[in-house]
Amino acid sequence: MQKFVGMGIALVTPFKEDLSVDFDALINLVNFNIANGTSYIVINGTTAESATISKEEKLQITACIVKTTAKRIPLVLGIGGNNTLEVIKEIKATDLTNIEGILSVVPYYSKPTQEGFYQHFKAIAAATEKPIILYNVPGRTAKNMDALTTIRLARDFKNIVGVKEAGNNMQQYLELLKNKPAGFLVISGDDDLALGITLAGGAGVISVIGQAYPKEFSDLINFGLKGDNKEGYAIHFRMMTIIDAIFEENNPAGVKTVLKELEFCGNEVRLPLVKASSQLCSDIADFVRSF
Repeated sequence: MQKFVGMGIALVTPFKEDLSVDFDALINLVNFNIANGTSYIVINGTTAESATISKEEKLQITACIVKTTAKRIPLVLGIGGNNTLEVIKEIKATDLTNIEGILSVVPYYSKPTQEGFYQHFKAIAAATEKPIILYNVPGRTAKNMDALTTIRLARDFKNIVGVKEAGNNMQQYLELLKNKPAGFLVISGDDDLALGITLAGGAGVISVIGQAYPKEFSDLINFGLKGDNKEGYAIHFRMMTIIDAIFEENNPAGVKTVLKELEFCGNEVRLPLVKASSQLCSDIADFVRSF
């Protein structure tokens, strides 16, 4: 599963002022990332505002990215939810020919037990031969999937190949790294912890800020994979301010503001999210100009 080692990005969905999908901006952003070292792209994840994108739009976005990448880098597709049967139905109905893996979020809102998490992903693993990356993000799902449950799934199902851990919980990261089976990927979902996790044995990151600064953040992760903490932290310290800023209000409003300053796309988001505040926009603009 070396294809999922390095700096993946959780790609935004650019919108026009009328909130329709801006496919030209999407194409430009994908090409920019491929040209600047991004290892793989996650489509229709949380940062893509998948909760407010229609099924038809998801198909169009996926087709656009597949065509644009032209197999130059791997693609991971977000397919998850809190209705296990519907997740399986969507997986079976989706053309995964050009998709290298599935990112599937821990069931949200329902707050299942650890056994419920296990049975949910067991059913999903049985529904496809594609590699599955679990996505644990308790700040959004309302409940944490324990490290023991993740390790149990990793040991029991060969196509569960990794976890995007996004609880900002260093102890849980270290438990996963200590106890994981050989070859299982622990991927940081926290940009601020990505270098430390990679240095400790992680497989890199699925990043938000990385799509705006792919060369710099790819270099940071590559230094981490080589165990070069000095060079890695030199980049980390340089980027700390913007990493904090983009998550200050909501994601992806922050990173879309960065991308607007870099002239890749507008900073429109769909309700119930709102654009970054004027103060945050000003702070981000100051950083971008000085970087």
